[in-house]
Amino acid sequence: MTKNNGFIGHIACFSAYLIFGLNIIVCKDIANLKLISPLGLFCFRAIGATLLFWLCSLFLPKEKIEKRDMIKIFIASMLGLYLTQMCFLKAITITTALDTSIIASFSPIMTMLIAAIYLKEPITWKKAGGVALSFAGVMILIFNSVSISSGVSQTQPLGVLLIIGNSLFFALYLGIFRPLISKYRVITFMKWMFLFSMLVSVPMDLNELFTLDYSAMPTQYLLELLFLILFSTFIAYFLIPIGQKALRPTIVSMYSYMQPIVAAILSIYLGMDNLTILKVMAAICVFAGVVIVNQSKARVR
Repeated sequence: MTKNNGFIGHIACFSAYLIFGLNIIVCKDIANLKLISPLGLFCFRAIGATLLFWLCSLFLPKEKIEKRDMIKIFIASMLGLYLTQMCFLKAITITTALDTSIIASFSPIMTMLIAAIYLKEPITWKKAGGVALSFAGVMILIFNSVSISSGVSQTQPLGVLLIIGNSLFFALYLGIFRPLISKYRVITFMKWMFLFSMLVSVPMDLNELFTLDYSAMPTQYLLELLFLILFSTFIAYFLIPIGQKALRPTIVSMYSYMQPIVAAILSIYLGMDNLTILKVMAAICVFAGVVIVNQSKARVR
């Protein structure tokens, strides 16, 4: 990996998880209105992203996918898109923001273990220490943020399982499919990823998609839905594979710690929380951990 590719990978992951941080807030707002089911919301995102990725592919040289890779891309689609998003979209309706943040924070740890098992990435003291430093930073931030009290008042056991499932499925996707992602162009890979997810999800939600009263949806709701499709889905999922090509799975996953930082910054900006030296130190710990892991020993190729 060249320094230039590494820099691009970091920028891509930083940008993607910045969007994902905003995505949590938007998804919460949409879910609270209960106009569309979690499956219906995923269908809108899958349909929109599929159309956009396939449209973009028309302007690029045609790239053929090997037949043996199609089943791998289908499995990647189920882990990285369908199961991950379905767990998340359902979980945010039955879990508190605090519990969601805490459980989701274990995703980089899961990814590190999966990458060690499947990709033979070594777990060095430096890598483990970097992950632990970032994890400590994000825990300090979560427990010292006023915004974590918003949402439902009590977490249901199913919600805990769904958030764990969300983190585990995405960790499996990051930890297993880096070699496959590196083999094809991002647009090529993602157009098939979203097509498979769309073909699985849409038939199960046809009744809702055809019976929804679209004219009754508030303008703000439609704008938030557009944000989910264009930014949280198309742009963010275009950026993640760029990061996956250049960075190790654990580093990509550690950028998920951007999400509570984004939530804290928004809360401070909106006057719902206060900026303290503790929050600044927590954010520094998160990014310092990413730097340490980035400098840790990689698998010998």
